[in-house]
Amino acid sequence: MGKSLLATAHMSFERADLPGLPQTGVPRRWRRHGSRGRSISEARGCATGRSRSACAVGSGNPIAMKSSLQFYGGMPLPVRVIAPSRLAALRERAGLTKAELARRVGVSTRMVFFYEKGRHTPTPQRLQKMAAALDCDVEELTGVRRGEEGLVDLRFAAGLTLDQAVELLRRTRVGRDLCLSAPRLSALEQGRPVLGRNWRDRDVVGRLPTALAKIYGVPVRMVVDAWMRTRPDESAPVRPRRQPQRGSSDSAEAAWRSLNERQQVYLGEILRDERMTETEMWMRRTHHLPVPRPAEWRKLPLALHAPADVVGYTRLQERLRRNGVHDPGVGATVHALARRGLLVTSTDVVHHAEAGEVTRVRVEMTRRGRAAARAGLGERAEQQPDTPLLSEWLWGVMARVAEAGPDGLERDALSGRAPFYLGVGYKNRSAGRPSRGFIDEVPVLAADGSHVVGYRWKLTPVGLRHAFEYLDEYRRRYPQVDTTGVAALAGEHS
Repeated sequence: MGKSLLATAHMSFERADLPGLPQTGVPRRWRRHGSRGRSISEARGCATGRSRSACAVGSGNPIAMKSSLQFYGGMPLPVRVIAPSRLAALRERAGLTKAELARRVGVSTRMVFFYEKGRHTPTPQRLQKMAAALDCDVEELTGVRRGEEGLVDLRFAAGLTLDQAVELLRRTRVGRDLCLSAPRLSALEQGRPVLGRNWRDRDVVGRLPTALAKIYGVPVRMVVDAWMRTRPDESAPVRPRRQPQRGSSDSAEAAWRSLNERQQVYLGEILRDERMTETEMWMRRTHHLPVPRPAEWRKLPLALHAPADVVGYTRLQERLRRNGVHDPGVGATVHALARRGLLVTSTDVVHHAEAGEVTRVRVEMTRRGRAAARAGLGERAEQQPDTPLLSEWLWGVMARVAEAGPDGLERDALSGRAPFYLGVGYKNRSAGRPSRGFIDEVPVLAADGSHVVGYRWKLTPVGLRHAFEYLDEYRRRYPQVDTTGVAALAGEHS
């Protein structure tokens, strides 16, 4: 009877979760697996529902690995599915044969064949190796769009199994307070109720995203966003700390007031040129062009030691000319700002097509200079928003999309870097974190539904939830941002 139950569990697993495999018999290597890791009686206990606490629950779209016999309630552990056709395409793009990919991942060529046929799915560790071998992100293999990750996706991207993640979490205080186990972490990842001591205590549970972020190697805000996607019927697990708004420091304002009018114009224009250069660097990243280190591009070209009718003017010189302060006194003004510790000057030699080798003067703003310029321009001091809040700029973008209502915001209305921080499918640099997935480009169909006539930005479900959860906090922190559209949407969905 016991042997029949175990075989039945194996057969059920095979038919329900791994279509395409043989439908009769139990593979011999599965029978051998019980003698290596767990006894047959332990496997039988899991198959009949009498499992140990290390067994976990799986449901929904994730499938289970054939290499595991850890059952809980008769169901296999959840893992992330790879898209077979996508794997084959990425392998061909990388110019690798099945044998070469197998060697890099540490599996047999036959196993790679099974991966590409959808008959097996790799473990988290092998998925990481596969992504590295193919020079792609794990998301490209699993088909999860950037900004749509759930909790299980973050764990898989970190290359951790349930047991490995639990082992790391149990070393933390919150892991011990919550008595974390594989079944509980699995239930958390699947959006099911988690039972146990302290799981109803919001203060204790609110510390878990920080611990998850640490073991997964991602920012806390990514865990919070993934949590809200995975568990849409619960309130956000983390509340931001209440901090007073900071204005410009007295020292920055004093530094600005100590400058004469000409020096103030110089400092303000240098700050604007630095910001324009920063935007250009972001655009280069989006087009996969090489980007110099910040320590290099922040050194802004000021002047070339050559006749202007031969080499022309730098962009910064053009700015100063428009303000009527570009004259022979430029050197004295820059040196005065440098003596106050607001700028740093340097020189190098560049080649000009007509003038040959010429000396170039560059200026770089210091922190003190940047703070003084912001104070003079009436801007508040830069501060990182508390987790999981957005900066004032990005919250303003969210408010604009909400203000557009059900029709959405015109695609071209959001230019610049905002989509790389907020849009589904984007990430803010080639090796950076995915965006938060709060807005998405939705196709607009023609009146007869025959074709797409354009795209509009709309808030995603998790974007709506984020806006509703933290609306009062945003209003307190950024009172100048018009949240009428967000409030209207909140009323509609209440």
